[in-house]
Amino acid sequence: MRHEDLPSAEQDALDAATFRRLLAHLNANRDVQNIDLMILAGFCRNCLGKWYQAAADERGVELGDEAARERIYGMPYADWKRDFQAPATPEQLAAMAARDKA
Repeated sequence: MRHEDLPSAEQDALDAATFRRLLAHLNANRDVQNIDLMILAGFCRNCLGKWYQAAADERGVELGDEAARERIYGMPYADWKRDFQAPATPEQLAAMAARDKA
């Protein structure tokens, strides 16, 4: 069966379960830096937070940027940044610059 053939509620349930699994995976791999995600995949945890906030806005849900980020990071963003974000290396910055030019 194709995703498009599933009832809408089932599609939403599968999408939600997949999203929760993605968040759990990111939280279990906090050593993976946002810049590395951006270089390799073109999105990072901050992007997910912005998309989450946009989805809330589209539905008229008052959430706020910090609450959206906390959903993605599993903790306040400032705490995650303090505890898990390493300074970008010159190699990472060069890779990001190269990606931006492509």
